[in-house]
Formats: sequence, structure tokens, C-alpha cells
Amino acid sequence: MKRVVVKVGSAVLTEKGEIALSRMQALVNFLAELRKKYEVILVSSGAVAGGYTKLKLDRTLLANKQALAAIGQPVLMQRYAKKFEKHDTITAQVLVTAANLNKDDDILRVRNTVETLLRNGVIPIVNENDATATDELEVGDNDQLSAYITHHTDADMLIILSDIDAYYDCDPRANSHAEPLKVVHEIQKSELCKEVTPNNVFATGGIVTKLKAADYLLKNNKEMFLASGFDLSDVRSFMLEGIHRGGTIFTTKR
Repeated sequence: MKRVVVKVGSAVLTEKGEIALSRMQALVNFLAELRKKYEVILVSSGAVAGGYTKLKLDRTLLANKQALAAIGQPVLMQRYAKKFEKHDTITAQVLVTAANLNKDDDILRVRNTVETLLRNGVIPIVNENDATATDELEVGDNDQLSAYITHHTDADMLIILSDIDAYYDCDPRANSHAEPLKVVHEIQKSELCKEVTPNNVFATGGIVTKLKAADYLLKNNKEMFLASGFDLSDVRSFMLEGIHRGGTIFTTKR
């Protein structure tokens, strides 16, 4: 059975300062379907947003952001656990830092934990340990984290579900003639150096961080699929029906 990592961002999971429960339920329903064909690891943002639903702190201050993450992580996990219960699925929290993924011993422990969970039918839900992280809280953390998890757990593909529904030949917000690129084999270095432009107050990424994740995976001979997290029809048709209607596949295969 192939293994996939699914990453969902804060822009998808939150709306107006609250966790978007209907979108979370749609995500969980999709993952339950996906698990019939694949081993699934979820990388989920949303801890800071979850904390903000309980305590309104200024998110621009690092100490507040870490406090919100500490409050919000159990909130997020509780919501996931309740929604996965409908599919008779147990969830597990796996918190990591960038430092964990730079040490061979730590990488092995993370991999062994994930392997044990998957072998027992549990879905691992991975997130950055934002409550204690410092520079790891910078732009693009979970896009990069999900790429590292994909590589280090020997997954075959990373699926990023975002407010960005594909990779375009130019900025679709500035150019109405922008065309989505359905298949990408390599990413130009100039594209990786552009300014990051997140669209959501809780988001820390943008298309650039997703391209960096894709570039890392391509260099490690792995695939990435980028699609909308608001409308799951593209990722559903691609992963469950084998039909590429929308979204972008980053692959070395030609």
C-alpha cells in the first residue's frame, strides 16, 4: 500500500478567527476515503488559530503566538478526534521541531512512531511544536515540515490542500489570463526567491513555500500534488479516481 502525507493549512482550517468545522469535516471524510487505498499521515496547521478561539492575544508577538499554540493544539486534536470517531478511526498527535528532523536519531524515532501508528490503523496528525519553537515559527514552517515528513517517513507523495488551487504560469490574482500548470517537472530558481504572500492572518506561507516543498521533494525523487482545500473535488478525482481534472502534480516522471 502506498503512503501519502496530506498537509492542510490554516487558511483552509480557519475562518473569521474560528476553526472552520464544516471544512474540517469534509477533510476528515476525504481522508477516511483515502485510507481505503493508502496509508495516510496528516500534517495539520491550525493550533494558533485554535488557541485564538479561546483567548484573543496579539498574534504578532512570538510569546503570545506560542501561548496560543499551547492552548490551541489540544483544541485542534480534540476536534479531529471527534470527527474521525465517526469513521471508527483513532488519531494520534505527533509534535516535532525542525531540530528533530536534522538529527538522525530523532528522525529514526519519529519514523518508528509513525510506522507503529500506521501499522495499528491509527492516523498520525503531525504539527510543529510551536509552543517551544523559536525560528521554526517563521514563514513556511508546515509546508517545509510536511515535505520533510514525506521524505523521512518514506511516503510516496505529499498532498498540499490550500487556498491556492494550483500552480499558475503567473499570479492569478494580478492576471486574469493566468493558466494553471497541471504537470511540473522542475521549478525555476527565480520562482523560489519571490516574496512570500500569505492570504490569511493565521497562515505563514504562500505559493513560494509550497514551491520550496515541491523542489525539495523533486530532488528526492518524490511527488507533490497541490490542490484546493476549500473544494476537494480535484484532489478526490486525482487520488481516488485517477483523473487529473485540476490541481498541479509536481513529478520527475515524464
